Amino acid sequence: MTTTLAGGRAARRQTMRRIRPRRSPAVPLLLAVWAGAAGVLWLWWRNTPAISDQTGMILNAGRITGLLAGYLMALVVLQMARVPALERRVGSDRVARWHAMTGRYTLCLVLAHVFLIMWGYAAQAGKGLGDIVAQTVASVNQLPDMGKAAVGTGLLVLIGLLSAGPVRRRIPYDAWYHVHLLTYAAVFLTFWHQLTTGNDFAVEPLARTVWYVLYGSVTALVLWYRVLTPLRLNLRHRMRVEAVIEETPGIVSVLIGGRRLHRMGAEAGQFFRWRFLAPGMRFSSHPYSLSAAPRPDMLRITVKAIGDHSARLRELTPGTRVWAEGPYGALTAQRRSRGKVLLVAGGVGITPMRALFETLPGASGDITLLYRANSTQELALWDELAGIAEERGARLMYAVNSPGGARPDISADSLSRKIPDVDRHDVFLCGPPGFAQSVFEALRGAGVPARRIHHESFEM
Repeated sequence: MTTTLAGGRAARRQTMRRIRPRRSPAVPLLLAVWAGAAGVLWLWWRNTPAISDQTGMILNAGRITGLLAGYLMALVVLQMARVPALERRVGSDRVARWHAMTGRYTLCLVLAHVFLIMWGYAAQAGKGLGDIVAQTVASVNQLPDMGKAAVGTGLLVLIGLLSAGPVRRRIPYDAWYHVHLLTYAAVFLTFWHQLTTGNDFAVEPLARTVWYVLYGSVTALVLWYRVLTPLRLNLRHRMRVEAVIEETPGIVSVLIGGRRLHRMGAEAGQFFRWRFLAPGMRFSSHPYSLSAAPRPDMLRITVKAIGDHSARLRELTPGTRVWAEGPYGALTAQRRSRGKVLLVAGGVGITPMRALFETLPGASGDITLLYRANSTQELALWDELAGIAEERGARLMYAVNSPGGARPDISADSLSRKIPDVDRHDVFLCGPPGFAQSVFEALRGAGVPARRIHHESFEM
């Protein structure tokens, strides 16, 4: 059984009103981050007298790594705050990559800071490298707020280990997600010793004030966008499951009703983090894209059963309360810069592409959708896609494995043959990372500029 949830011309008119092509603010934001790091180094330089011996060099290296680690910790939390300016303009997947990279740098700096400072303290006491452990224990017991810092550092190490690729892939998503939330506790615990034992903040009241403002602003953003905004959204819209419908074997659509859903500000191509308040699912929150244009009384997600949470969606019953956070994502019509558009979907990546296929404004022949799946049986929502293509005069193509299992050719040459003017298209791309990377390279080989290839990973 399949279900159709279409907005047609009304959805396209609504999308046209929202199209305001804007450049990503990623470059200015990165410049601001580097400017902040330069300010931290200036703070160290301003408060550092001449360094005359090896012990001074070690201690000052520890101070630099500590200051930079403290600065990056604030950025790590900021990147977890779900700030709309980042999530909807830079892109959730890009912010997630920034968060992962910043977290790795932060952990390395924290470990370097602990090692260098403890080594410097040991050298001041006339001890050697072999006494670092004893010096660390003594410092934790004697210096203010060092016990909290030690616990926070331990939490950061735990989070870092569980976030490493080989480990991350072997643990359940929910376990990783909830452990990852301990980042807030780790940052809180390590914050206080920066002010009580940090020489730069003791001698520079302005620096202390700036640090309070930095961490206070980030805390306010987290509380606003991760606590108060979702609370307001869910109390206002009162979402519930209306129906669960099997589209193809292993793929289901969940219809979600509520009040004034058109005022949520969701657009085709975006996603929410969904929590279904059913037994066994209350503490699980997962990101799923909208698979149809938002309607005033209905939203729809279409999900493939690839894990415990997604597999249990078929068991949901009508009336189940739904808690959502969002909308998130920058894979929307606002990325469009050309008249012609190619949408490329791999597997369950069809969900945001289906919504865009319906809503992107365009004349007959302007919109093309290429859908990659392992077999024709896995082409979810195919009847809907065919209906949209017929109504709009759009082009719909599929690429599935041959009966013998051979994969279809999606290369620069094949794309140029099937779509001769592909280099004059905007391209929206969504699918598994390996698929997305290969298609990106094929598009670049076919002459599509990287700035016109808009992609967002749904594995978050």
